[in-house]
This record gives sequence, structure tokens and C-alpha cells, in this order.
Amino acid sequence: MTPFDHLHPALRHHVVNSLGWTELRPFQEAVIEPALAGEHLLILAPTAGGKTEAAAFPVLSRMLTEDWRGLGVLYVCPIKALLNNLDARLSRYCTLLGRRSALWHGDVPTGQKKAILRDPPDLLLTTPESLEVMLVSGSVDERALFAALRAVVVDEVHAFAGDDRGWHLLSVLARLRRLCGREFQRLGLSATVGNPDGLLAWLTGGCDGPRRVCHPPGGTAAAEADVKLDHVGSLRNAATVISRLHRGEKRLVFVDSRSRAEQLGRELRALEVTAFVTHSSLSADERRRAEEAFAGRDDCVIVATSVLELGVDVGDLHRVIQIDAPTTVSSFLQRMGRTGRRPGASRNCLFLATDDDSLLRAAGLIGLWAGGYVEPVTPPPEPYHVLAQQVMALCLQERGIGRRDWAAWVDGVPGFAAMPDARPHEVIDWMLSQGLLWEDGGLLWLGRRGEEEFGHKNFMDLFSVFTSPPLFAVRYGRQDLGFVDEASFTARREGPRVLLLGGRAWRVTHLDWPRRVAHVEPSEEAGRSRWRGTGPFVGFRLAQSIRSVLAGEDQSPLWSRRAQDKVAELREEASWVSADGPTLLGLAGGAVEWWTFAGTRANATLAGALSGRCGGRIDHDGLRMVFEGAGGLTAVEQAVRELPPVEDLSPAVEEEALDGLKFSACLPKDLALAALAARLRDTAAARAVLAQRMRVVVGG
Repeated sequence: MTPFDHLHPALRHHVVNSLGWTELRPFQEAVIEPALAGEHLLILAPTAGGKTEAAAFPVLSRMLTEDWRGLGVLYVCPIKALLNNLDARLSRYCTLLGRRSALWHGDVPTGQKKAILRDPPDLLLTTPESLEVMLVSGSVDERALFAALRAVVVDEVHAFAGDDRGWHLLSVLARLRRLCGREFQRLGLSATVGNPDGLLAWLTGGCDGPRRVCHPPGGTAAAEADVKLDHVGSLRNAATVISRLHRGEKRLVFVDSRSRAEQLGRELRALEVTAFVTHSSLSADERRRAEEAFAGRDDCVIVATSVLELGVDVGDLHRVIQIDAPTTVSSFLQRMGRTGRRPGASRNCLFLATDDDSLLRAAGLIGLWAGGYVEPVTPPPEPYHVLAQQVMALCLQERGIGRRDWAAWVDGVPGFAAMPDARPHEVIDWMLSQGLLWEDGGLLWLGRRGEEEFGHKNFMDLFSVFTSPPLFAVRYGRQDLGFVDEASFTARREGPRVLLLGGRAWRVTHLDWPRRVAHVEPSEEAGRSRWRGTGPFVGFRLAQSIRSVLAGEDQSPLWSRRAQDKVAELREEASWVSADGPTLLGLAGGAVEWWTFAGTRANATLAGALSGRCGGRIDHDGLRMVFEGAGGLTAVEQAVRELPPVEDLSPAVEEEALDGLKFSACLPKDLALAALAARLRDTAAARAVLAQRMRVVVGG
């Protein structure tokens, strides 16, 4: 008897006869028995590895066998585009079995949501933010809606765990568990991660019952993937290469900024390449039109940011092209995994480096991948601001929450459980003192200032834990095109303002500042749009890999001739780089560079400790620190050697950085700054660098 035979007979019938599948993949069969037993699972497989069916089929089988009634399954995704993409597939599976699924997120019309509340489906696809809306809304009977909940599937769980949305998700799941009065099965779906056991422990924090990681089959060896690194020197040159390579094929090009995605789309169209652009600042309609047009044809290119990294189906791809490099092996694997679905095709990725730094980052990343390394997913520490958000949300959900009762609602969330016992009380005392909360007879309520800060548009600002920069909506007549940063209009320039959005130019005809709307019309002029962003984050292992590239002598067969020549040139320029440890480099004029190759967080940690010991200014990135006016090489060397133990080191955090920490107003300033410092700190990497032998060099 095979695992497939344990599925409900109706499901087996439709898999074979309605879907036309002769068999399930071995990986999917391996998931069936523990999933049917109700175990909590982390299901790992490459992109397009069949993770959705691996989770959905056993859960639907349980639904039939155990005769679940009402809303029994939640399917949670990090982005609406992925939900939209999965909706048709899961709806078909449910319909074949005489069950129903539905979709609920911010773009779903109110009428459809009311229909869901009147007659809940068996399976609901949604986001953590939409779940929060349901829990706190006065128009939703959350106890009745979630009373029958039996299982929650979290797709792309690694994307949640790596930031504060993960703490929000776990908090909402803890509250749902208390509402429905039972433990429900948790199934996380993820591509390969470096710490699967840790990710499973994070997802199931506070849960009872057995749990396990379901690993993918042996996996595709690096040798079976077609990976190449080329150095092209500019975005325009990258467009030229793309226009000439792989004609007649469908190509997905990843660019790690919205501005550069727009620029590359314009360059490709100028070269008469059929090109589409998609990113998070385009309207939902614009993204859908671009993605559907791309999916329906060959011999075309779609330029995308990370919005197409998370499993959204755009059809069978021939090629993935990466402009410059992502910052993690995990992201690279997600992107490359979009290929190799066609019979006889292999996974592939072509890196096109537009500058020297990107070339080194790509070479270092490829080296890590070839060595089998994948980063661990690390949840952000000290989520005090998320705790404050949850207390306010519980005040709304319960119409007042007991000061001694709120903690039971989020019991088991690892980020909260790790806090010192007195710290949550300190946060609540602060919120009471600031009028964000008020207390009456032991009950906590949202205070006047809390309502003023977060009560706009029915508390919509309270439902998510991430901040959004000030954006302008862009409209052509009645058509919503997307959003641009207000910096697109504040920079000085002569002549009319022309935006670039969706790969097309739009002349601004009117700016409605009070409503933050830019009215536009099509234009043939060169356009440009701005969005705020951060520089590339470099982890310790990637930084060390970059050092190995610079200090090495070998030329990788995965590098093109141009890439090999450029790496050789960069090695000559940085001949002082040591393969054994950091280098302290004294330059003419008294400037000093400390090339730690420690990563962004470790360098922030070390720079924060040195800022009080060295005069002048210290700038840092993922590879080095630059000392200006610090007294020269000898003074910096002495300061480095006299650093205290790494456990006592902390990065310097400016108060302006609090703007990026949503709900920071709910925390005492020193606590908010300490939380940010904890998130910037990398003690282990700093310790590793300080333990290495430092080389001191005068002149480059």
C-alpha cells in the first residue's frame, strides 16, 4: 500500500481522472502520512517543486475523512500576487471535492468579503494583515468565523520569518488558536534554507504535538545548473546583451530596484525587444496585464524586482537573467528555480554585472552556492514594537483587554517569550503614560493619542507592522498606473516632469499635493521615477567569499572571459588583500581603511565601538570601514587592538532610524534604540574577524 492509497478515495479519483496525473512526485508522497497524522510540518522543495499540492492534498483529504465543516483551512501568503496566482488552482481542487475556497486581501471587493462572512468557505487564502482586519473589525464575528479552524498552511514561510511580519503572523495564529479553542496543524512551505530545524521551531513555537521537516529529494547538483557570470559595465550594455542573446525565448530578468527595472525596460524597448515591467509600485491591474501578457507568449522579456521571486506563475521560462546580484544564496536559488520546468531543460541563470562591486558580489555568491551553502533564516530580535501593536489590536478585538489577560493571547510566540519578564510591563506602562493606552478597572483600552495616531481609516494603520514611504498615486484619466516616491517631484529640474512607470514615459500634467495624486499623459520624452531604498546588505559569509575571490588566483569556469579579465584587474588593484584575515590600509593624506570583509552588521557593530575611540568620521559598508581624521594608521590600529570584548560592542543608531521602526512611538526611546541596535549587531561575525590575524599595510 503506497502513501497515495491513504488519501481519501474521492481525492485519489480526481487526481488521476480529473487532473490526469499518473502519479504524485516521490517528495509529495513522502509528505502524505505525517500530514494525514496531523503533524506540524516544514515542507522544503525548490521553486515549482510541488509544495502547494504536497500540503493541500493531505489537508483536503483530512477535510473529507474527518468531515470538517465551516472554515477549516487558512492558506497564508506574504504577497497578494501569489494569493491571486494560487486562487484558481486551489479553487479547482476544492470544487472537484465538493468544497469551496475563497480569496480575501486588500484588493478583494467588499461585496465578496461580505459573502464570505455570510457563508464561510472551507478554505480561505489570505495575508496576516487581512487576518488582523478580520480579528479586530466590529463587522466580523471572529469567534464564529474561525470556530472550525483545523489547519493553517503558510506559503513562503522563510519570507515571513526573516522580518517583523513573521512575528505579526505568529501573534495572529496564537490569537486564532485561543479563539477556536484548539491546536491546529501548521504546515510551512519553503524553498531550501540553511536552518530548517530552526525555522520549524519558529513556526511551531508554543504548539503541542509532533513536528518534522520534510526535506526535498536529493536535489539538483550545482553541476546540473547552467550558471554564468558576465561583466557588461552598464545597464545599457546589459540591455544590449539581453537583446542579442536567446532570441525567440522567454526571459525573466531580475533587477533589485524599481528605478533600475524601469530604466532597463525602457532600454530594451528602445532596442525593439518586446519587454514588460513589473514591481510592487505598479498598480495591481498594471502588474496583472504585464504578467499575463508575458505568460502568454514567447520571444519576450519581463523585467521584475523580487515580486516575481516568490513563486508567482508566469508560465514556462527559458531563461533567468540577474542584473548584478541578489544578496543571498537563498534568493538566487528562488530566482534560478523559476527555470528548468520544461522537459529536458535545466535550471539556469546568467549574471550580468554592471559595475565592479556587483561583479565581486556575484562571484562571491556563486562561490557560496557552488559550495552548497544556504543562509539560515534569522528572525529579527527584540520585537517590542510588534508586542505594542498586538496589545492595541487586542484592545480592539476584545473591546478592552485585561492587563493580566493579554499575554495569554500571544502565549508561545518565541519573540515575546524571549523578552525579560519585566519588559512587556515596561512597554505597557510607557504606552499608558503617553496616552496611547488607558486603563479602567484593570482593563486596557486604546487611549486618545492611540486613536489619533492609529485610528485613521478605521485603524488601517494598525493592521500591518511595516512602514511605507510617502507615495504619490499616478493616474492617467481614470486608470491607476501605480505609485512613485514624492522625491520624484521635489528634485529640481527644468522643463516638464516626466515619469517612467511600467516601462513607459508619462508627462505630469497636474500634481494634487493634498490628495497626493499625479495626473499624467503618455509622453515620448525620457522619464525617471524615484523610490527610496537601502544599499545592498552583505552577510558575513558573502563578505568572506568576496575576500576569497579578491585574494585568490583561480579563474572560475562559470565566469565569462570578460568577467575573468575584470576580476584579474581588480585582484591586481587590491593585491594587499589577505586571504587569512582583515587588512588595515593606510592611505595618502592620513585616511585609513579597515577591510574586515565582515558583513554589513558586523561592520556596523565594530564602527559603533570605534566611533568613540577614534576622532573624525567613520563610514562603513559590508566590506570595509573608512576613517577620516582619525589620527592616521597608528592611531586606528591601536584603537582596533584595544577594543573591548565583542559582547560589549554595539552599533551606533541615530534617532532618525526610528522612523523605519513602525510603532516605535509606543516604546521608550532608549528601548526602541536598543532594539534597533540589536538588529544591526552581529556579534559572532565581529568575534570571528577580531580573532583573525590583521595585516597592516602602508599604501595601496
